[in-house]
Amino acid sequence: MTRLYTAAAAPLLCTLAVLFKTSLSADHVPMLLWSTQRSLWNPDIALHEGHVVSAQELTVLLQHIFTQDSRNLILFLQDTLSIDDFTYLSEAYDNKNPFQNVQEILQSSASSLVLPAVDCKATRHLLSFLQESGNWKLTNLTDHDVSQLEVNTSKPNLMVVQLQPLFSSNEVSILEAIAENDKIIGRLTTDLQERGIHFSVVYTAVRPSRIMHISRRTDVMGKLRRQLMATEEEDSLSYPPLNVTTGNDTCILFYASNFSLQANNSVFIDLTNATFVTVNVTTTSSECSDVNTTLSLKYTKPVNGISSLEIRFLMTNKFYEGSARNWSTLDSVEIIQDEENTAKFNVSVISAPAEYSFHCQLVGTSNLYPVRLIPFNDEAKNWDVFISRLQIQGFNIENNQFSYASDCTGFFSPGIWMGLVTSVLFLWILTYGIHMIMQLTTNSRFDDPKAPGLSVPQTE
Repeated sequence: MTRLYTAAAAPLLCTLAVLFKTSLSADHVPMLLWSTQRSLWNPDIALHEGHVVSAQELTVLLQHIFTQDSRNLILFLQDTLSIDDFTYLSEAYDNKNPFQNVQEILQSSASSLVLPAVDCKATRHLLSFLQESGNWKLTNLTDHDVSQLEVNTSKPNLMVVQLQPLFSSNEVSILEAIAENDKIIGRLTTDLQERGIHFSVVYTAVRPSRIMHISRRTDVMGKLRRQLMATEEEDSLSYPPLNVTTGNDTCILFYASNFSLQANNSVFIDLTNATFVTVNVTTTSSECSDVNTTLSLKYTKPVNGISSLEIRFLMTNKFYEGSARNWSTLDSVEIIQDEENTAKFNVSVISAPAEYSFHCQLVGTSNLYPVRLIPFNDEAKNWDVFISRLQIQGFNIENNQFSYASDCTGFFSPGIWMGLVTSVLFLWILTYGIHMIMQLTTNSRFDDPKAPGLSVPQTE
């Protein structure tokens, strides 16, 4: 059954195990909520089986947080999370529960709620909704150090914790990353409780991770495979890509499921909604040609304290003699704040054949991302960039659609290399064996019992 559960009803893992089978059919993620105050949510509220909580329904549920006496809210945001994370990982590692702190906190909290299925559209814009719902003092915890955290309880506080991403294909690494995120949640909530501060917590993710688990169960290294995405995949996007046109022709296409920045480790700027949904962005300064293309995204007052923000993606199209073809590359990314300070980043390994688009699951300034934005000047060191599911194309666009995508992961994973080496070894052994068999000879003369004994000289 897909219901709203409180921690008092049953242990967390048992509840999520029952919900697992009904959670794979839609684009949704679980959401865990708890608070130090009692009776925050009505445990008798129930939804019909298979129901996915919409953005409007989630708004109603979160109103209880906004109306409580002590308005301190912590948002733990992960890149991926699914019911499968709770069931599969806990069952596979009985002696190492990666959600130990979360489970204990839910069971001991004065009020808690588990939403097994929340529409990803709601969680994707959750931070923007929270910021607009009240006069919060926003605090972004990037280094996860809670020892120096100061909380002024006289004002409403919104603390946003971006947990480390779970993009590794190694199951043990994923387990360790989830366990580390669980420790971060435990440290922060324990520290606030020891100070006597009342608060509420929302723990969720931007998108589900069910594909990752299916890959594990079929022994497929899904995250390391080379993926050429056809244009029909774009039909499943939650919103269309941003397009820049010259006349009647589209010259740039840009898409991301999450497009966020952080300035000076304090100001968090979510540009996803403004870029793709409401399209509160100006692209008139973009430039297109057969050789150089610049995607210019200009925003007016994206957050308090910044009057204007421009982000530039500079791409080139060159002919390379080694491959005898043209390749498009994203050479650099520039962030211009208030038309004065320019932060420039060099880009690693974003290239594709000129007829293709480029796709990568995670792009940003983090060392953990497969494609990094490397600070080129001192101003760039003040910015952090987070882009999820990036797809961009600046040349040879046809029918206003992305071409096949060249993915940032390579053709050859460690498993493929091991298979190739093993195959070559067995092939060499087989070839040697056949060669030795072909060297065998049979007798050309035979002994006749009626004739004298056969004598074969040693020279023969």
